Amino acid sequence: MSKKKINIVVIGATGYTGLDLIYLLSKHPKANIINLCATKKLGKKINFFDKRIKKKLPKISSIKKVNWKKINLAFLSLPNGEAQKIIKKIYYKYQNIKFIDLSADFRIRDRKKYKKYYKKKHKATKLIKNSIYAISEFVKNEIYKYRIIANPGCYPTSIQIPLIPLIKKNLINTKNITIDSKSGYSGAGKNLEKKFKHKNLYYSTFAYSTKNHRHISEIEQEFKKHTKKNIKFTFNPHILPTFRGILTSIYIELRKNSSSKKIRNELIKYYKNDKFIKIMKLNSELGSGNVLNTNNCEISVCNTRIKNKIVIFAAIDNLIKGASGQAIQNMNLLYKHPASLGLK
Repeated sequence: MSKKKINIVVIGATGYTGLDLIYLLSKHPKANIINLCATKKLGKKINFFDKRIKKKLPKISSIKKVNWKKINLAFLSLPNGEAQKIIKKIYYKYQNIKFIDLSADFRIRDRKKYKKYYKKKHKATKLIKNSIYAISEFVKNEIYKYRIIANPGCYPTSIQIPLIPLIKKNLINTKNITIDSKSGYSGAGKNLEKKFKHKNLYYSTFAYSTKNHRHISEIEQEFKKHTKKNIKFTFNPHILPTFRGILTSIYIELRKNSSSKKIRNELIKYYKNDKFIKIMKLNSELGSGNVLNTNNCEISVCNTRIKNKIVIFAAIDNLIKGASGQAIQNMNLLYKHPASLGLK
């Protein structure tokens, strides 16, 4: 392992994801945080926003203050549409810099689909081919070849980790998959009240965007990339009156040669070298409680009362494995460090 530290700038430092990212980086043995950037509260110390962060770090500054010659890696935790503008300005001028983008700006390969789902014209289309969509467990042998890392969405992470190995092995019927995901409200960011106006927001459960949720394009794209098939699924997201955590329930019809035991064994085999993926005993009850504040994904395969139907539960922390933790896991892989470095 290289002794050299990674010089880092975090752009979008004061959102929920940015703060979790900085908290984790502040404890990472290879991270050297040079700049923390935001557009408001300039000059404030980072522990003004998050008391967990004890390490002395640079004060919040404008991106204009960054000396890019000193930077190895930029984390971007910004609203959709902003990262692509920044990366476009820097990519060719400073060729030593790598980027990990936590927005959707480089997740979608088709610019028309990006515009359809995100209502914005992509401003850096020539750079899409230079990026990689990176669920860490799927890209660990190739991520280091890229400079732009598209960190996945939280819902798609909880969905793809249990499903893609099974679809690849043809163990499940891919014509009618029902995916039901429930997330803590931090997934909507600090502008939650502008996005969701339903009654008793912090005390109720709310279903939304069943037909055209933004993450559908991401899930569809990755299913096809890994399996060469058009997978038919419905995706139903819900927001819960809890701050963090995702529980995804996936309802599946088994193929004739399959069984719940085979499904579980395939997942164990597939993830045998991945420390963050935990496959529970068959028919284990599962909630998000165990994974909060960790980079783990817990998976439980359960029989239902219908013989050929099962449900797979997957639990992650939306702000860590679904965002900042996976971003650091990707940083580790990018620089050929152990995937779990700084995340234990």
